[in-house]
Amino acid sequence: MERYEEIEKTITKRFRKEIWKKFIKGITEYEMIKEGDKIAICMSGGKDSMLMAKCFQELKKHRKMNFEIKFIVMNPGYNEKNKQKIIENSKILNIPIIMFETDIFNRVVNIENNPCYICARMRRGYLYEKAKELGCNKIALGHHFNDVIETILMGMFYGSQMQTMMPKVRSTSHPGMELIRPLYFVKEDDIIAWKNKNKLDFIECACRFTEEYHANYNEDGKSKREEMKQLIKNMKKDYENIDINIFNSVQNVNLDTIISYRKGNEYHHFLDEYDK
Repeated sequence: MERYEEIEKTITKRFRKEIWKKFIKGITEYEMIKEGDKIAICMSGGKDSMLMAKCFQELKKHRKMNFEIKFIVMNPGYNEKNKQKIIENSKILNIPIIMFETDIFNRVVNIENNPCYICARMRRGYLYEKAKELGCNKIALGHHFNDVIETILMGMFYGSQMQTMMPKVRSTSHPGMELIRPLYFVKEDDIIAWKNKNKLDFIECACRFTEEYHANYNEDGKSKREEMKQLIKNMKKDYENIDINIFNSVQNVNLDTIISYRKGNEYHHFLDEYDK
């Protein structure tokens, strides 16, 4: 048995409950895939997107639904070591990647305000364009359950708003394109356990600016997302299901107890109907 076959087996056997079933749950519960879809699996080279790619390969084997997949890797300006690491891991995992080059890192290097946000927007734009070029109607990103929870808290603590990372969303800048997040229910600890079980070594955050001070970092150089990650970790010591409760809070919203909210461009306030 080839090594990649052994790795595939761990997804549906050893980590069936923690990864495979949750991957399937996200796709089915939020109707992420439909007949005739052509999906661009967007791979950064990290553990999350690499696992997602393998899950999609397994899905193609086990499902009768007619859909196509393309594995695309955008190089935003990685150093040669990281670039080669991605290529090597793709060969180990038997993933036929399509890599294309961009100069995003060079373009954001001198941006002072919100460079991470701008970089992320640019990267997504390039991914949509490449996916469209390949005839795809959807892109799949490797965001997992922890990303969702951290986003909820970041919105509350730093954005003064209640929002979440949606499981799927239609692109407003690329008509006809849709973004899906198939690892929506998969926890990061389980992804790490899968990686370690198979003795895999993926690139970490390869951004050249993460050690510099930006608006998205605190005085210790720690990102706001890292702060949320640590906060949740500390809270779980006393409340094991705190992350699940946070998630459930955004799908169990009682509008009768919300002071105000927005729906599209419409703003609603509880006083609007209070005396009616």
